[in-house]
Amino acid sequence: MASTVPRRQVLGFRVRAQQLDRDEGSVADTAVLDLGVQDTGPDGGRWALALRGVDVGSLGPDELALLWTVRGAPHYYRRADVPGVAAAVEPFSDADAAKRIYDAAKPLKAAGIGILDALDEVAAAMQRTVTSPTVKGEVSSAVTAVMPEPYLRFCRPCNATHLFEQPFRLAAVRAGLELEPGTSPPVLRPIAGFRKASSVPERLDPVSAYLRLLGPATPRHVADYLDAPVKEVQARWPADAVEVDVEGERRWVLPADVDALSGPAVRGARLLGPFDLFLQAKDRALLVDDPARSKALWPVLGRPGALLLDGDLAGTWRPRKTGKRLRVELVPWAPLPAKQRAVLDEAAERLAAYRGVQLAGVDVAD
Repeated sequence: MASTVPRRQVLGFRVRAQQLDRDEGSVADTAVLDLGVQDTGPDGGRWALALRGVDVGSLGPDELALLWTVRGAPHYYRRADVPGVAAAVEPFSDADAAKRIYDAAKPLKAAGIGILDALDEVAAAMQRTVTSPTVKGEVSSAVTAVMPEPYLRFCRPCNATHLFEQPFRLAAVRAGLELEPGTSPPVLRPIAGFRKASSVPERLDPVSAYLRLLGPATPRHVADYLDAPVKEVQARWPADAVEVDVEGERRWVLPADVDALSGPAVRGARLLGPFDLFLQAKDRALLVDDPARSKALWPVLGRPGALLLDGDLAGTWRPRKTGKRLRVELVPWAPLPAKQRAVLDEAAERLAAYRGVQLAGVDVAD
């Protein structure tokens, strides 16, 4: 019979696994870099690393690489891991690739073009185009000019015909291209000495990494995270995964993590960025069981950050910056005891220091 794991233990396990309970760390020992740290918005990947104790201000230029990978989003990885990451983020099959590129698959299939073959063709064109740092728009225009019709679409906002977006993004790593951090619009450049690994290192395997960082989980959770078909994830499910019961649902955890499910309670506050890995778990109803709160935390546009307090999600927050001064607007989901205000102020001070501004105050909504 599967053991029962309460919600609070699941969240505590994830906080500890993702090292949101530590004050110091390095790129080498930061676990979330195995799965990738999404870099979206001003409080993106580098803030996520800072929350896990990494001194991002002292990072060298060769420690991290920024790649378009999972769901076509930009993610940070250890530069030393790039060959293995390139192998790990590849679609599992042609059917998987078709799902990951959404509507771009239909015209390719109609033309009898295999989806993986199509990604390779786009990658080859991108590789020929990008021989030095090049703005995304220039790359897209150059590649569009040499690709046949099934690869292209008419974009109403741009009033122009160009490549479908997802094949363009997912082909970038196949082409050995990375993103220049801090560029908008994005700038692509060749990865020095790039060569994809012949196999996926166990530590970077996305199925196992999801279980290690966001478990206990189901194949559906992992598939939704990767935008992959469930059957592809099931075919790669760890044979020794241990079954547990979470809120009446069958889930699995890696054998090495069973004891960690009942680890110590987590204390302290963290202002999670809107796309922090903790919030990327595909069991949102477990993270936030109130529909109104869930809608506020994950709106269609303009996501706020999340307040992580003593190991649980406790509200939302937004930054309000004026010049060199920052105010944090906090909307707690329950009254906050006076003793917790000092902890919240410390969390806000940490954000201000990261941004290089002065904290003007924390505004707590009633």
